[in-house]
This record gives sequence, structure tokens and C-alpha cells, in this order.
Amino acid sequence: MKIAIVGCGALGSYYGARLSNAGHETHFLLRSDFDTVSRDGVQVRSDIPGETFSARPHVARTPEEIGVCDLVIVAIKTTANESLRNSIPPLSGAHTAVLTLQNGLGNEELLATLVKSEQVLGGLCFVSLNRIAPGVILHLNGARILMGEFQRRPSERTHQIADALRSAGIPCDVADDLALAHWLKLVWNISFNGLGVAAAAGAEAVESGILDPAKPLLPCRTTDQLLQDPMWRGWVREVMDEVIAGAHALGLQIDPEYAPSEIERTFGMGKYRPSTLVDFERGSPLELDSLFLEPLRQARAAGAEMPRVEKLCRLLQSLDQRRRSAV
Repeated sequence: MKIAIVGCGALGSYYGARLSNAGHETHFLLRSDFDTVSRDGVQVRSDIPGETFSARPHVARTPEEIGVCDLVIVAIKTTANESLRNSIPPLSGAHTAVLTLQNGLGNEELLATLVKSEQVLGGLCFVSLNRIAPGVILHLNGARILMGEFQRRPSERTHQIADALRSAGIPCDVADDLALAHWLKLVWNISFNGLGVAAAAGAEAVESGILDPAKPLLPCRTTDQLLQDPMWRGWVREVMDEVIAGAHALGLQIDPEYAPSEIERTFGMGKYRPSTLVDFERGSPLELDSLFLEPLRQARAAGAEMPRVEKLCRLLQSLDQRRRSAV
């Protein structure tokens, strides 16, 4: 296939490098890393056997240089989604599949305003990566993608794309219900991404949802730090239960035992720093709308009460504004 990678940070670079090495005509749409990647390619480093490798994909500064592709993979942060209005149309023809690997909700809906809705796919990534230098990616663990079609059951095309990913060394499963898959991942993401950052405001602020501007910020909490403290672990469970209730209000059935199983799984992850925590510490904009605000809007519109999540969203908005104004 001819493939374009839009968003060549850690996620896009890792999957794009895999696809390039599998023989696909893979084009990276680059800005700041263009000179480095065009000269040195992409370097993936890992302590896991088989996960240290390099690749030399095609590189371009504009989507017009790439042209129409068979598959477009969108891996930019959702805070930059407006840029897709310019980058997606030159890459897309009548038969192009557009796969978003972004966090949260609302991303497929945006893409469906740029191409036909039946061309839109969504994928959830279960991988831990960091971009440690231009064109250099540190792989920590995982790689699996769970993908499905926007507002439709998976077609043969989706299974063919999954086969192509698997043949490139990327574990991939196909979800019958993409919406349910999104909410299952939100159970973890809203809890650990949100509370890990909210810890910077202190326990009193988490309880009230109100940031005291006079108090200095505390360190964020990694997943193990949230779970080792009974109070924070209790809040993790409360948020998870509210997200599951929100999914139920939308007609998406999640087993209540999913929450304790996710907590148990996270114990085994050790000192993990979720992506929202990393963004906050860097002073980067937080993916608040897709990861927190849009799920809250959808759940409340369906009649769900989510008081803990609502407080968490207010606090994260205040923290995001404070940190960005200080950088």
C-alpha cells in the first residue's frame, strides 16, 4: 500500500517505521524533524528483543508532495486537529481509508467531515513510547492496535488493513463495535491520566474540583503512586465506575468487574507515566476535549450523573491554563 503518516511523533513514527520496513510505500509528513529523518531515517530503541530497529521512510513537508494514498494514519495530538482540515484532503481519494490512532472521542467525527464517513476507521493503541530526540523513539512495551470502523461493523477492507499491520509486526485485532472499544479504554484513560495530573493540585482540590491559585503545584502521580495510596486508589475506582455508568447510559454494556480488573492490571505496570502527565510536565497543551470533556458531554446528554468526573474536568482545565501560562 501507499501509506501517509500524519503526526510523526513517537506513535506515528513507530508504526510508520514498522510499515516502511514491511515494504509499504510509507510517507512521513514532517515539519521540525524533516532534515533529521531525511538524513538518518527513524531509529527505534528498546530493551525488548526485536524492538530495536531503524527505517528509512519517504519524507515530505506538505501533503501535496505525497498525493493520494491507499491508507492515511492520523497520529497527531488531538489538540492539533484543526490542522487536519488542510492535510487530509490532498492525501485522500475516493478509496482512501483514513485511520485515526488518536486518544478519546470526536476524532472520527471530524474526519467524517473531510472524507466520506465510510472511509473513516478508528484505532486504539496499547503501546508505551517516548520520542527522545528528532527521529529517535524509545519503545517501552506493547504495540497492539484494536481497530474498527466509524459507525459501522468492520468490512473486508478493515480486515485487510489489519492483516497488513500484522504482517508488519504490529499485533492488531478488529473490534465489532468501535464505540464500545473507545469507552473501554476511557475507563483507564480518564482515571489514570486525569488523576495523575490532578494530583499536582493536591487532594483537597481533587475533592472540590477547585484549584487554589495561591498554592504551589505538587508533583504529579504516576500510576503506582495513585494505587499505593488508599485514598487515591479509591478515587481511581470512583472515576472508573462513573465512566462505566456513562457508557451504560449510551447503551454500551461494560461489565462492572472491568474496573477492578483494570486496577489489577495497572499494578503490574509499575511506575508508569501516562501521556497526559507527560504533556503537563512538558508544558504542552492537554488533550482535554477528546479525553475528558467530550466523554463527559456525551454521557451527561444520555442522562448519566458523573460528579467525580465533572470535578476532575474542571480541575484539569484550571491546571492546564495555569501551567501553560507559566511556560
